[in-house]
Amino acid sequence: MAMRFSDSDRAAVYRAIYERRDMRHFVRKPVDAHVLARLIDAAHHAPSVGYMQPWRILRITDETLRQALHDAVERERTHTADALGERRDEFMKLKVEGMLDCGELLVMALMDGREKYVFGRRTMPEMDLASVACAIQNMWLAARAEGLGMGWVSIFDVDELRSLLRMPAGAKPVAILCLGHVERFYPRPMLEIEHWAHRMPIADCISENYWPRSDDR
Repeated sequence: MAMRFSDSDRAAVYRAIYERRDMRHFVRKPVDAHVLARLIDAAHHAPSVGYMQPWRILRITDETLRQALHDAVERERTHTADALGERRDEFMKLKVEGMLDCGELLVMALMDGREKYVFGRRTMPEMDLASVACAIQNMWLAARAEGLGMGWVSIFDVDELRSLLRMPAGAKPVAILCLGHVERFYPRPMLEIEHWAHRMPIADCISENYWPRSDDR
C-alpha cells in the first residue's frame, strides 16, 4: 500500500494549512452537532508528549457564563492596551475576539495532576502546553476543512477564568476558542491586513547545525 497520499488529498492538507485564519468575525448560527463532534475528535487525536493527553475541553452553553467570559476578556484587553504604550490606541481599534457572535464557544484547558507525568517532561515540563497547542491546531485545520472559522483568544486573567469555570487546583485555561460560521475567510491573516505585524521571512527562522550569529541574519 502506498504511504503517500494522493495528489488531491495532499493538496487538501496544504490548503487547510495555508487558508487557516484566526477569525474574529462570525455569523451567529448553530454549528451542526455532528460537525462539532468531528472537530473535538480531531483535537483528541493530536500528538501528546508521553501520550498524556493533557487537554480538557469545556463547551460553554450557558449564555450568562459566555457573557462573564467575554467581560473577563474585555478587562484584560484594557490592561494589555495600557501595557503597549504608544501602540495602545492602535491595539484598541483591533477586533480581538468574536465571543458573543460565534456559534460555539469552547475553552481548551490543561488537566490537573500533570506533575505525575514525567515521560518527556522531566526537563521540559512545558511540553504539556505544547501538546494542548497541537490539539488546538488539529481542531483549527479540521474546522477550516469543514468551512468553519475559529479564533484563539488568549487575552484573559488565568486565575479569573479558573474561578469562573470552577477548575480544580492545578488545572489551567489555555485558550478560549470561538468557533462558527463566517461570511468569508480573511484573504490574509487579520493582523497583516491591519498592519499590526507581518509574517517573518522563512530564512530568518531556519539555520543549519548551529544557532546563527547576529551578523548572519
